[in-house]
Amino acid sequence: MSQRALFLTAGAAGMYCGSCMHDNALAKALREKGIDCLLQPIYTPIRTDGKSVATEKLFFGGIHIYLLQQLPWTRMMPAPLRRALDWPPLIRFATRRTHTASATKMGELTLSMLRGTAGRQADEVKRLVDWMVDEIRPDAVILSNLLIGGALPELRARLPDTRLVVLLQGDDIFLDFLEPQDRAEAIALCERLVPCVDRFVTYSDFYAQKMGSILGISQERMVVTPLSIDLTPFAGSGEATTETEDCGSQQATSSDAASEDDHQPQGSPFRLGYFARIAPEKGLHDLVDAFIQLRKNYNDIELHVAGWLGEANQSYLDQQLKKINDAGLEDQFEYHGSPSLEGKVKFLRSIDLFSVPTTYQEPKGLFVLEALAAGVPVVQPDHGEFGELIASTGGGLVYPPGDLNALCASIERLKQDDALRHQLAATGRENVSRKHSIEAAADTMQEILFADEMK
Repeated sequence: MSQRALFLTAGAAGMYCGSCMHDNALAKALREKGIDCLLQPIYTPIRTDGKSVATEKLFFGGIHIYLLQQLPWTRMMPAPLRRALDWPPLIRFATRRTHTASATKMGELTLSMLRGTAGRQADEVKRLVDWMVDEIRPDAVILSNLLIGGALPELRARLPDTRLVVLLQGDDIFLDFLEPQDRAEAIALCERLVPCVDRFVTYSDFYAQKMGSILGISQERMVVTPLSIDLTPFAGSGEATTETEDCGSQQATSSDAASEDDHQPQGSPFRLGYFARIAPEKGLHDLVDAFIQLRKNYNDIELHVAGWLGEANQSYLDQQLKKINDAGLEDQFEYHGSPSLEGKVKFLRSIDLFSVPTTYQEPKGLFVLEALAAGVPVVQPDHGEFGELIASTGGGLVYPPGDLNALCASIERLKQDDALRHQLAATGRENVSRKHSIEAAADTMQEILFADEMK
């Protein structure tokens, strides 16, 4: 009899989301292990840069639950009409120009969703649970974060033998966005959900301790697993493999890294790179400032930037472009847009050094693993998960967060020392392959979900 898992993942309103992409890769890897894993989006369809394995069915459609929150009388509308609001193409159309909702409205909706059957979306909670109980009957359920867990008490009551696992991968960032009173109440509601969960999974000791402290979760109930990526697109001698190849059919090796150390011909400009969402919290402004400062001493440095840009952050990018133009460096800078998966791999392989100097404590940092898998060393602020990632992979340097001079010094050190830069690239790539593959993550998740000794 096959093992059946239901993976609930929260869509990110049309933007590329690291959690969505990691959930998708993990669900795919679980399937390839023979597990009957259904990846079920809620709120909005997910958007990934690789092939999505998620179902087209949608629960808690963003338009639907928003109307239930703001206009409670809409629950009196005929069910077929309300169901039409969950049509994925409609959701995609409505979220094509993603913008940040107000903290007040997000707080009201978050609290209502966390109340589950006591919230304004109670009918939708019941519909989800009925579907899981009557049609899916999973052996295990994975939630991509605790903030979507309002249905957990009902699930625990109606599926008492089903293992309930929650990933913690950015819950604190969302909580911090809320108004202080809403944040405090949301934390209290989350704490009430904790006893319903069998295991919480995080990707670093840092985040296990942080979320354990915020939500009152004992460390015994936490499982810390290495952050992971699908290495398939980074395998081979230089060309990305297609998205339809078997996950894990090839893996990067240290010999691959050695053959790709020199990303640019000798004498070419030194290419400093950034690949992440274009947003203030990702710290592009700090990298731009470092680039401008370094150009005062080195005339062969270029800055290359890529990543998803939401409409709300266009002015932020414009501010960075103005700084670059005012410094007379517009010809040494290029924004590459938001490329496809193949384009991302090509972009990463074209740069010499990678940095995303986030201003917040990053709970994951998938972009670090991707850069290392492409054979590019990294420079990151020593906060959040970055320190643990660098220690695990040996693929880069860390510096004190917010210290522009230290960031410049780290970049300068690796620019000047080719041997060290190549050594970090080779070591980092080998260790990502050895310790941080999505196949290894699927093995660990299978044990968490189904091993008898953990039940």
